[in-house]
Amino acid sequence: MTTIVKATSKGQITLPMRWRKQFATNQYLVQEKMGFLEVKPLDIKKLNRHDDYTVFDALRDNKGKGIKAEDLVRILKKLTR
Repeated sequence: MTTIVKATSKGQITLPMRWRKQFATNQYLVQEKMGFLEVKPLDIKKLNRHDDYTVFDALRDNKGKGIKAEDLVRILKKLTR
């Protein structure tokens, strides 16, 4: 199914509820591929450690630069000890 979504003034889009309910996560992997954006549900346990992922949540994260996923995982592990 194809759905048109509109970005807010802050660049945010909303995934339709029917799509969000299909997956047991609220985190998604977004990749640019040949001029397109590919959005996939994220299972952090399946991330390839050799790829360079950035976690990004609006401009407030790391002064708009995001945080590398492996750094975030390291921080989270320290916090849960």
